Amino acid sequence: MKLGRFDLDIVSDGTFRLDGGAMFGVVPKTLWERSKRPDEKNRILMGTNCALVRAGAELVLIDTGLGDKQDAKFQAIYDFEPGAVRLPESIARLGFALGDVTHVILSHLHFDHAGWNASRAADGRLLPTFPKARYWLNRGEVEHARRPNERDRASYDPRNWEPLFEAGVVELFDATTEPVPGIRAVKASGHNADMCVVTIDGGGAEGGGQAVFWADLVPTSAHVPLPWIMGYDLFPMQTLQNKKDWLPRAAAENWLSIFEHDAEVALGRIVEEAPGRYRAEAMVATTA
Repeated sequence: MKLGRFDLDIVSDGTFRLDGGAMFGVVPKTLWERSKRPDEKNRILMGTNCALVRAGAELVLIDTGLGDKQDAKFQAIYDFEPGAVRLPESIARLGFALGDVTHVILSHLHFDHAGWNASRAADGRLLPTFPKARYWLNRGEVEHARRPNERDRASYDPRNWEPLFEAGVVELFDATTEPVPGIRAVKASGHNADMCVVTIDGGGAEGGGQAVFWADLVPTSAHVPLPWIMGYDLFPMQTLQNKKDWLPRAAAENWLSIFEHDAEVALGRIVEEAPGRYRAEAMVATTA
């Protein structure tokens, strides 16, 4: 789709499942199950909606999905979608080669956001999946990923970032970075200390050229209401404050919202129904 001077596509890495209670924290199941139906194990379906932005000669990928390095036990726990079209094929279906990607921006380094950063070559080595890209990683997130605590250790896999450092393709940043003019990663703590959202400003009137990639600040369209915050979040009150800071602007300026983990609603707009009360208005999206 056109986004001002940019072209935006949603590229998927298939679906997986996470516990519904963990995904909605203190929100009662009787409320959240109206939006996200759980399976017999209380897991809800999760999307992996990454964003591919064409900006002139630059091709920017935001997040890289689940990847293919996990063993069968791990895939069974999270119910990886069998036979899914994975991210490299999603990109190829749009007519691009992996070597066409010039920048990869990571919202953070959890396994479901950074999986295709690196992949295994024929000789068994782990190499950057996008061989000509610079990978943009938040410095604090890298430091924490290398020394995680007991609560979030299972979310990190060093195979998703250490090969990038070995290849010398990493660009570290602190609070914010803008690898391509108009495409900006901004730290928005809450889910963890250094997660980022990514804003895309392609120009255009009335928000027609602006979008936000929420990552895990607003992982699905059901998480738009302010108190609907994941139990996974390490700093939920920071999540709440960031939602209070970001959602009013997204609603007022009619930004396109990208919900990374929504298996049904990849794209939408934020609507303020009443002061401080927000909901998502779904848009039809075609994912590659």
